[in-house]
Amino acid sequence: MNKEFLTGKNVLVMGLGRFGGGVDAAKFVASAGAKVVITDLASSQKLIDSINQLREFPDIEFHLGSHNSIDFEKADIIVVNPAVAPDNDFLEIARRHNKFITSQINIFFELCPATIIGITGANGKSTTTALTAHLLRNTRDERRETRDESVWLSGNIGNEPLLIILDQIKPNDLVVLELSSFQLEQLAQIKKAPQIALLTNLTPNHLDRYGAFADYCTAKENIFKYQKLDDKFPAVSIFNAEDKIAAEWFERYKKDSGRTCIRFSTEDTGEEIRGSFPLPGRANLSNLAAAVTIARYFGIDDKQIENALPHFKPLPHRLELVSEINGVRWYNDSKATTPQGAISALEAFDRPIIIIAGGYDKNIPFDEFGQKIAEKAKAAILLGQTASKIADAIRKTQDSRLKTQDSKLKTHIDIVNSLAEAVNLANQLAESGDVVLLSPACASYDMFDNFEQRGKQFCSLVHQISS
Repeated sequence: MNKEFLTGKNVLVMGLGRFGGGVDAAKFVASAGAKVVITDLASSQKLIDSINQLREFPDIEFHLGSHNSIDFEKADIIVVNPAVAPDNDFLEIARRHNKFITSQINIFFELCPATIIGITGANGKSTTTALTAHLLRNTRDERRETRDESVWLSGNIGNEPLLIILDQIKPNDLVVLELSSFQLEQLAQIKKAPQIALLTNLTPNHLDRYGAFADYCTAKENIFKYQKLDDKFPAVSIFNAEDKIAAEWFERYKKDSGRTCIRFSTEDTGEEIRGSFPLPGRANLSNLAAAVTIARYFGIDDKQIENALPHFKPLPHRLELVSEINGVRWYNDSKATTPQGAISALEAFDRPIIIIAGGYDKNIPFDEFGQKIAEKAKAAILLGQTASKIADAIRKTQDSRLKTQDSKLKTHIDIVNSLAEAVNLANQLAESGDVVLLSPACASYDMFDNFEQRGKQFCSLVHQISS
């Protein structure tokens, strides 16, 4: 596919969304001269921010609130949002009518002239991706200066343009992409993968879509499976040595000719580099080790890395310190949409913790999360569809402790109906020296549009307390 291929075609964008991917795809195909229709199950009211970003294209038609089979029969090309499952009924209609089905990420991989660095995993991929781009942008050596190299950051990280920057990307550039399991499924359809691929870790996620953890892992493995193997320009595959599945994959893939396999661990970075890194917790040290591994691959030395790290600005909603009020620190970790992500957040603090957790049910077990809350938190304030499941997991650990006569204090548990109620209750329970941590361990779709809206509301509620 090229941009001229879209000219004059009827293009249906399936899934406008609120994170920018649908907007990016719509702008790209419209600017290429296509006749664009956008369909989304959400209403125009919920999508108003995305719709407003497309005002420069008045000819775009919006068919919102439902999908219509006629749209899929009339379109020449369908650009599918990664959140849409491959077996969607409307996509089946399109296939029966021999329609060309693609996606934002597939178009990018087909047209991008630069080297692509792809980062995926269950947890830490956003921070690792942003940190990798930061290190590549803010360190220089003679080789990179000669290449006149630009570094681009995009992908699943959210609200970063992808297709509309294609015309600006040069062959010598580097593109750092966060890639979700959904996007990797789409790339598998065209047998594409990044030249340099890194896996942060693998723990259960999105089981509401995949059903089994093994199927989720299969989707993630596409990042290595479809790398182009070439003895002259080998694919680079990078694995977390401290993750069981990643370690197994390293042993398997290192046997491939035309592939360079690298392992990383938290011990690889050295005290000087770790001391320059502003983010708390062992999980973030793993993210740091991953990004440092890529930087070193590109010839960047440790002193340059050490100098660049203090200037890294943490992404919002990832262990973001919102405020300190009367000796209580309030942290927004709304991006922690898996139990393992929230466990990592709990492990980042030595202070007493009041955790706010719960949300949309992705059919992920909470046993380990409940155990960690019982070990680390003085109180758990739970909300959303999963509140009762998380509470049961905490109580299960507490009951087990009673049988072994463990004398540790019980975690106080409350179930509330709203985030505002959760913040107010946390404020009542918190004492100087405590941490109040929003780390939901769940997606947000039962109560919010996305994790960003949830995090912003939390920050707003905390600022109301401080004022």
